[in-house]
Amino acid sequence: MVYYVEDDDNLRDLTVYALTQAGIKAEGLCDDAEFRAACERQAPDAVLLDIMLPGTDGLKILGRIRATPGLSRVPVMMLTAKDTELDTVRALDSGADDYLAKPFGMMEMVSRVRVLLRRSQATGAERASKVLSVGPVELWPSRREVTLEGEELQLTMREFDLLEFLMRSPGEVFSREVLLQRVWGWDFDGGSRTVDVHVQQIRAKLGEHADLIETVRGVGYRMRG
Repeated sequence: MVYYVEDDDNLRDLTVYALTQAGIKAEGLCDDAEFRAACERQAPDAVLLDIMLPGTDGLKILGRIRATPGLSRVPVMMLTAKDTELDTVRALDSGADDYLAKPFGMMEMVSRVRVLLRRSQATGAERASKVLSVGPVELWPSRREVTLEGEELQLTMREFDLLEFLMRSPGEVFSREVLLQRVWGWDFDGGSRTVDVHVQQIRAKLGEHADLIETVRGVGYRMRG
């Protein structure tokens, strides 16, 4: 899935149409709020970002992507009317994988997206064999799959990210504030109650193994070692 965040309705629709006609599954989103909601539903394989967006601009969104577990390795291409050398450097220095100035040709855009997707697939293949395991829970970060006693566990994107973060350091205690920063991102403006709610949701899905995530009173949470 490719997400294209662009507030120009005509350009967004045309770009998504061109990608779809080329056999690439794509979805157009008009701002950061829609992008966040889409990522909660499904993690993207690649992201196309406009810099000049209402509210949160593309560079800030890019920074959050690079700081978010589960999204940090997703290839990102900036598609923007800003075409000066400084703008290009800023985007690439901020973590963009590619940059295409408007107006751009649809054939070139599709070709570059294919390159991004090949890069994403190659990176995933390198990590496909790496699995995190705690008790009966096994988690494949690159495949974004979790199993409990061999049965697939259905988690939302944020539940997956939180579980992955805890499973990477079993036995280590993390405060709610650290979890908010590392899993939700530095600019997340929700309260620490968000962490508690997601932990409760994961525990409910773990069923009789809910105690794998331990509460450390007055501190936070840890994955049982």
